[in-house]
Amino acid sequence: MRKMLMLAAAMAVVTIGTAQAQSGPNLIEYRQVGFSLLGGDFAGIRAVATAKGDVKTLEGPAKAMQRYAALIPALFPAGTQAGNNTKALPEIWSDQAGFQKAAAALGEAAGAISVAAKAGDEAGVAAGIKAAGEACGACHRTYRAR
Repeated sequence: MRKMLMLAAAMAVVTIGTAQAQSGPNLIEYRQVGFSLLGGDFAGIRAVATAKGDVKTLEGPAKAMQRYAALIPALFPAGTQAGNNTKALPEIWSDQAGFQKAAAALGEAAGAISVAAKAGDEAGVAAGIKAAGEACGACHRTYRAR
């Protein structure tokens, strides 16, 4: 009897855990919203730089991009390959190392923008913008459906 109770309790824990996972946060939606915000930050950074605005104001948005880039790989766990009109390609899951490297490249470029912005270095900001654009494009070509 005791073994049956333990087995029933274990099954209940697994069932509850599975139900919570299924009703938990929708990571596809989270990452889509995050990428929209990332794109908005990057567009704003480019607009200020193009208009020859005060680059010191770009430190915060660049830091936000850097922080989000560090989270990107965690937002693509197994089981989130489909749904919510995701454009994620299977290569994300078959080439985790490459995907993590691509996210890190974006984070490094955004960090460079942040450092240059804090220093008021317009040329450094421009170089960081170029590197971030290249990182975004490389990731999209490999890991995102058009």
